[in-house]
Amino acid sequence: MSPLDFSVEELENLFDLANDIEVNQDKYQDACAGKILATCFYEPSTRTRLSFESAMLRMGGSVLGFSDAGSSSASKGESVSDTIRMISCYANICAMRHHKEGAPMVAAGKSSIPVINAGDGGHQHPTQTLTDLLTIRSLKGRLGNFTIGLCGDLKFGRTVHSLIHALERYAGIKFIFISPEELRVPDYITDSLKNKKIPFEEVIRLDDVISQLDFLYMTRVQKERFFNEEDYVRLKDFYILDKAKMSNAKADMLVLHPLPRVNEIAVDIDEDPRAAYFRQVQYGVYVRMALILTLLEYTGGIKC
Repeated sequence: MSPLDFSVEELENLFDLANDIEVNQDKYQDACAGKILATCFYEPSTRTRLSFESAMLRMGGSVLGFSDAGSSSASKGESVSDTIRMISCYANICAMRHHKEGAPMVAAGKSSIPVINAGDGGHQHPTQTLTDLLTIRSLKGRLGNFTIGLCGDLKFGRTVHSLIHALERYAGIKFIFISPEELRVPDYITDSLKNKKIPFEEVIRLDDVISQLDFLYMTRVQKERFFNEEDYVRLKDFYILDKAKMSNAKADMLVLHPLPRVNEIAVDIDEDPRAAYFRQVQYGVYVRMALILTLLEYTGGIKC
């Protein structure tokens, strides 16, 4: 499952459902009673796994699964294909995170139940992207006609890659990529933007562009994606968003972050009304509820 698997119209329907869930939660409290979500997480996660589990439990469903590869039969050498065939006998829908790019797609090809990609290596993080899009639409009232700055680890950041691909389909978007040379966005992404004539620029200093932004999407430098400690230590504090930087931003700019945060956003920014990253977490639950309902063909008023 990728956001690009949905048409723009289908995404709007998904977000409309998520917003209805937000304001009418009692309506959905038994929508998935009797259904089981399997969370197959071959890579550690807190937010994504718990968000999926919260989403299913809020709808009266049940959850089973594993939280790292070491507690699954993968530690014995079982393939992803065999694991998903087994899981298909136990659950109605699966959310999978894997350290290898493309693993959830392989699983989906062998599964008899819907498989949701909950993140695969440095490649994609589709449900985070759905969260980001819902947050932008809910807080700004639109998807399109804004300038977004993406700051930090743009090379390994799968949330960044997914979000760029998703926003390419909306009119009036300008991207500003803010990163050190070593963590620049991959060429295949900038080549795609050039081919589609979507405006973007690449800069190193956040201070130079923050005043232009409608959204600032901060990311952490991911230690787990580096091959050596020295490079990580050198780059981990390259960007720190603080009050001084925020003083130059628009009064209505919003700060997003997929979390977890290390120290790239100073904690005193949390009280700034422009800090939207914890609201973003809540929207993540609503959009995952909507996605589960959609994939299980919920029709409203009828259980999955």
